[in-house]
Amino acid sequence: MKVLLVNKFHYMKGGSERYYFSLADALRKNGHEVHFFAMQDEKNYPCDDSKYFVSNVSVNGGLTNKIKYILNMDYSKEAYYKMDELLNNINIDVAILNLVHKQITLSIIDALKKHNVKIIWTMHDLITVCPSYTMLDGKQRICEKCLDGNFKHCLENKCIKNSTLMSYLSMREAKYIKKMKFYYNVDCYICPSEFYREKLIEGKFTNSPIVYLPNLLPEEAEYSLNLDNDNYILYFGRLSKEKGVETLINVIGQTKYKLYIVGTGPIADDLKNIVKEKELTNIEFKGFKQGKELTDFVKRSKIVILPSEWYENGPYSAMEAMALGKPLIVSDKGGLPELIDENGYIYKNVDELKSSVDKVMNLNQNEYQQLCEKSLMIAKNKFNPDKYIDKLMKLIEEIKK
Repeated sequence: MKVLLVNKFHYMKGGSERYYFSLADALRKNGHEVHFFAMQDEKNYPCDDSKYFVSNVSVNGGLTNKIKYILNMDYSKEAYYKMDELLNNINIDVAILNLVHKQITLSIIDALKKHNVKIIWTMHDLITVCPSYTMLDGKQRICEKCLDGNFKHCLENKCIKNSTLMSYLSMREAKYIKKMKFYYNVDCYICPSEFYREKLIEGKFTNSPIVYLPNLLPEEAEYSLNLDNDNYILYFGRLSKEKGVETLINVIGQTKYKLYIVGTGPIADDLKNIVKEKELTNIEFKGFKQGKELTDFVKRSKIVILPSEWYENGPYSAMEAMALGKPLIVSDKGGLPELIDENGYIYKNVDELKSSVDKVMNLNQNEYQQLCEKSLMIAKNKFNPDKYIDKLMKLIEEIKK
C-alpha cells in the first residue's frame, strides 16, 4: 500500500513529528511504501518527495512572509497544486494528515478527493473544535466555549497569544472551514486519547467516524525495567505555563525531595527565578536533553510527573517513561488519567499531588517494583508499533468498503 503522510514540519519539532516519523518507520517495516508532504524548511530531514513541499510561511517571518501567511492561511492554492502534482505522479492509496492548518491548509483535501484518495486525520490537538488548538483562552485558562460551534469566543477572549489580530484570523479560518465543510470530506479521525475523542464528538464538527487509537512508540524505543534509581523526581518536557511546572515547583519546594527539571521553553527563566528567590536547593534545572542523555535521566529517576494544567492528549514523555518502567504521577487533565492503571497516581489538586509524591517516595521495594512492572507492561501492550499498524490497516479496510 502507498501511504502519504502529511505534516507541516518535516523535522523533529514535537510530539506530532515523533508520531509522523515513527509511523513512517513502522509502515515501512510492515512492507508499505511511504511518501511525505510538508512545508519547505532548512531543518527538514532529507526526503525524495521534497520537490512537492509547499513554501515556508510563518507569522514570525518578515513583513512579506506575514502577508503571505495571512493571505493563504484559509486556503493555499500552492498546496492544492503541489498535492495535485504529487498525486498525478504517485498513485497514493491513503493519506494520513497530522498538523496542516494555516501553513498547508485544508486545500489539500480538495486535491486528495479529486484523486479519490482515502483520508485519515490523526488529531494531535483540538483545532477542529477550538481555533486555539488547546482549549485555552488568552489568559491560559481552560475554555470550552467554542464547542457550541460559534467561534466568536476565540476573538472575544483573545485566545491566540492574547492577540486580537491572531484571534480574529483564527476565528475567520475556523468559520471558513466550517462553511466549506472540509471536515466532512475526511473519511476517519484518529484520537490518541478517549478524552479527545469525546471532546471532538461533543463539538459535532463532522459526521465522519472518530476512533480511539493510542500513539505508537518508535521502532527503536527501548523497553526496560529500571528499578535502581537516584531517588529524584523528574519532569521532562516543554517549560510553558500550561504544563504546570510552576505548581510542581511550589509543591516539591515544600518538601525535601529532589526534583530535576529537564527541558526548555518560554517560561524557563521565570521558573529559575522562582527557585532562586525561594532558595529551593532541592530543585535543579538540567536544560534541554535528548537521546541517550535524556534516557539516562529517565532511567535514574524514581518517578516521572506530568503536572499539566491543560487538556493533554497522549504525551510521548509519559509513553517513553512507561517504556523505561517508570511509574507516573499525572494531573486529572485531558487524556493523562488514561495512562494510569495501577502504575501510578492521578491527582486533582495540590494536596493530592503532595500526597501522591509522598506515597511513591515512601514505597517499599516490592511495592515500587510492582508499579514499575505495570508501567512497562502497559507500554509494551498499548504503544507497540506493529500492533498499531495492524489496527490502522483494519481501519483503512473499513473506510475503503
